[in-house]
Amino acid sequence: MAFKTLDDLTDIAGKRALVRVDLNVPMDGDKVTDTTRIERVLPTIRELSEKGAKVILLAHFGRPKGERVASMSLAPVAPAVAKLLGKPVAFANDCIGQDAEDAVKAMANGDVVLLENTRYHKGEEKNDPDFAKALAANGDIYVNDAFSAAHRAHGSTEGIAKLLPAYAGRTMQAELEALGSALGEPVRPVLAVVGGAKVSSKIDLLENLVSKVDMLVIGGGMANTFLAAKGIDVGKSLCEHDLADTANRIMAAADAANCEIVLPDDAVVAREFKAGADNETVALDAIPSDGMILDVGAASIATVTSRIDAAKTLVWNGPLGAFEIAPFDKATVAAAKHAANNTRAGKLNSVAGGGDTVAALNHADAAESFSYVSTAGGAFLEWLEGKELPGVKALEA
Repeated sequence: MAFKTLDDLTDIAGKRALVRVDLNVPMDGDKVTDTTRIERVLPTIRELSEKGAKVILLAHFGRPKGERVASMSLAPVAPAVAKLLGKPVAFANDCIGQDAEDAVKAMANGDVVLLENTRYHKGEEKNDPDFAKALAANGDIYVNDAFSAAHRAHGSTEGIAKLLPAYAGRTMQAELEALGSALGEPVRPVLAVVGGAKVSSKIDLLENLVSKVDMLVIGGGMANTFLAAKGIDVGKSLCEHDLADTANRIMAAADAANCEIVLPDDAVVAREFKAGADNETVALDAIPSDGMILDVGAASIATVTSRIDAAKTLVWNGPLGAFEIAPFDKATVAAAKHAANNTRAGKLNSVAGGGDTVAALNHADAAESFSYVSTAGGAFLEWLEGKELPGVKALEA
């Protein structure tokens, strides 16, 4: 898709830039406990500020459902943004109306102000045109730097983009370029690694990927459903036996699209789900009836790393095993480190995303070596599923 970026902005000194950011950060009382999302939007804020724009931040926090909920105020977030930005960040008690108007009027060129939670108004999630107009009244241009909220057609993500000249911020730009390089116009062969607990939560994703990629590794609990569909007894493993027909349909679609589906070759099984549990690696035809598959073994790891070696592009979503507890993190760590090594060597364009995925790659100390790691969660998943994202669509030039 074609979209305008900050590179297309000229002579913006004095212009009011309404910038949609994601500041829905973890809090402990009034303290931000993880500043990752703030750090992601700093380049856009800093660039606009240094060019003399008046930077007006729009964001949501939690799910107040159109009510003013004190615990969901963005007021405590403003000091955290200011600290990381290295300059003052004012705060307005509302995102529309007199409070917002007064805060914007008081700004000098280069100033930054954070407006109160957009979801304090029912018009936000309803994408009410009047609410979008009220937001737009305080801006001359609109910049969306919140890909993580782009799957929502809300007033501050979609409605306002129709009312003002709209641009992608640096984080949004990086995300769209990374995603485009992974599935839009990728260098082939393309490998997707998809793991996690349940097939039921990723049916749309799998059905879209088999038509887009050359190889698809399926891991985690969801692989058990595919193994069971092929007639393998998975014992007491997590398995959605009622989705056997779905798994077979996906495998048939992959065959038709010439996409190789890669399932485990062996299994690491234990009788209990706890750290350090006694375990053994067995062939797929030797899974004990009272055993649970919690990871895959050396043969499977070798297969996955061989597919990583064969690929030029990698899309990763979900772990290969119960990575949260040792020793069932071995396969995920091994595959992640191998992908990271190939990326560093310039052999692989690697794009990953999803909450468990980010945690798994961080656990493997591999995230920083991937080409791009998305923190967008739901938006990243919907993009993998091939769905149109309203907040992105609204930016099309």
